[in-house]
Amino acid sequence: MGTILQADGLCKTFSDRTLFSGVSFKVNEGDRIGIIGVNGAGKTTLFRMLTGKEEYDSGYLTKEKGLTVAYMEQYSEFTSGQTAYEEVLTQFSHLLDRERELEEINALLEHSSEESLIRRQHTLLESFEREGGLTFRNRVRSTLLGLGLTETEIALPMTSLSGGQRTRVLLAKILMSGAKLLLLDEPTNHLDIPSIAWLEEFLTEYRGSVIVVSHDRFFLDRVTNRTFELEHRRVTVYDGNYSYYKEKKAFDRVTLERDYEKKQKEIARIEGIIAQQKHFGQERNYVTIRSKQKQIDRIAADLIKPEDDPESIGFSFRAAEGSGNEVIKAEGLAMSFENKPLFRDVTYTLFKQQHAFLVGPNGCGKTTLLRILLGQQKADSGFSEFGSRVRVGYYDQTIGDLHEEKTVFDEVSDAYPRLGNTAVRTALGAFLFRGDDVFKQISVLSGGERARVALTKLMLSGANLLILDEPTNHLDIPSKEALEDALLSYDGTLLAVSHDRYFINRLADRILDLTHGGIASVPGNYDDYLAFCARRKPTVEPVAESVSVPAPVKENEYVKKKAEQAVARKKQARLSRIEKEISEKEAKIEELSTLFADPAVASDYARVAEITAELDALRTATDALYEEWETLSSD
Repeated sequence: MGTILQADGLCKTFSDRTLFSGVSFKVNEGDRIGIIGVNGAGKTTLFRMLTGKEEYDSGYLTKEKGLTVAYMEQYSEFTSGQTAYEEVLTQFSHLLDRERELEEINALLEHSSEESLIRRQHTLLESFEREGGLTFRNRVRSTLLGLGLTETEIALPMTSLSGGQRTRVLLAKILMSGAKLLLLDEPTNHLDIPSIAWLEEFLTEYRGSVIVVSHDRFFLDRVTNRTFELEHRRVTVYDGNYSYYKEKKAFDRVTLERDYEKKQKEIARIEGIIAQQKHFGQERNYVTIRSKQKQIDRIAADLIKPEDDPESIGFSFRAAEGSGNEVIKAEGLAMSFENKPLFRDVTYTLFKQQHAFLVGPNGCGKTTLLRILLGQQKADSGFSEFGSRVRVGYYDQTIGDLHEEKTVFDEVSDAYPRLGNTAVRTALGAFLFRGDDVFKQISVLSGGERARVALTKLMLSGANLLILDEPTNHLDIPSKEALEDALLSYDGTLLAVSHDRYFINRLADRILDLTHGGIASVPGNYDDYLAFCARRKPTVEPVAESVSVPAPVKENEYVKKKAEQAVARKKQARLSRIEKEISEKEAKIEELSTLFADPAVASDYARVAEITAELDALRTATDALYEEWETLSSD
């Protein structure tokens, strides 16, 4: 595989802080690379350097000539006056132009049989088909649906969409760019689990190379075949996915520690010999001393001290007292929003010390259900209640219960006035707030820092029921792992909403699958839930409401018109067999093309790829028949 991008000794410094130095790596054709590292390690800066948006202080960056790069930033204010569908279609402006020209030529040929027009039509048709002209509209629609937008949202102006929806449209544009190298910074942030699964399949089949920054470990395992870790101001390359990287890094560290310890012992042994020789003080002893010192110098030259791991959160959750056996009981809960049903007939009992995770697509009402259970929102029907002695601790994914005007210290101290200053500082220290960090105002904190403040308060609550809404959203991988370890030893009951499948797999003993029609309880973790979904018979989805999305164009009509015009000009009997075969193949092309209008097919990228491959084969065979037809016609 050829190298398309190479970095040699890249260095970047901000003020008096070196972000990274000596960074070297290669990106090969077909690579699927995951970049990982703690928040602030420089992952986004490295991405911006690869695109030319950020200068590097020293080193070299070389790219293959003509390399096309598409970059999706983590935070973007992307919008436009077009609809979501129209915005993504702009990636195919060359095909749209060709389509318009073909329409003009077809209109002229209604009243003319000029040879130059027919030749131009033939040339345009060949390039139009070769470059995906028969399927590009359906691929755009398939991608938008796959990323979780609805039929209604596809037809809405970008200005009417939420920030998360606009980000998904931007991601669709990037995926449809056809770039040889995709750079994706946290692409799963605004996606639900089905959309993430669709993206995984798309990227796995993508013909170009992909580099992705992500804290989604399950996603990294599914997509990547190489891992770049940005740590201690350098990049270490691992030839495998996230799980391979974890195992290899742990093995390498143990090996390095043993080697370091062994060499330290050997140095200490030789130093003992030197001390003994000095005690004797004879000339020959000094010869031995010099020889032994050279031995020490050689060992020390190769001595590598293992780096300390980056600071990580260290804390635990403990329930102040036990609850009754039934912790939450819900019966017949139903909720609608603006006359549209979110869910109905939600009936479930959560028992003591269960770790249950609520899953379902965006918009099915997971957060709304949590708020109903907490009494923050009233259901349309049904009821829910907490069991005896239940003490609730709630983590809101918006982290909206923090006071912007307070300092970190005051936020925690005011919530728990009985705690002394030392106890508050100790709790904050467990969440990496040390020294003057505790006097930062909440208003200036990053998303990850806000999450750590909220978790500090939750840890101190002593709650025996934790209700968590997307607790890992703002955390880097080490912080997620620390939260997982703390919750694994939690002696209370847990009900959580999360899109982090790795997080769910480690903690869940029950999955609650929420749909518009109710809730299903599946024992086990996320892998068990996937097995349940595979066994479950597919249900019939409701027919999508009619919206003003342009219907897929039957672009193969151009080919049909060409054949009809040819038949009109050439009537010889000896061509009838060839014309019949052409007609049969074009009928099959038309039949396959209409499948893209089916939403179930259009949102299934693997099925779209399968149909496209069959269409390509049919068009190749049809082209061969046309060539034979033209040869016979020129006799």
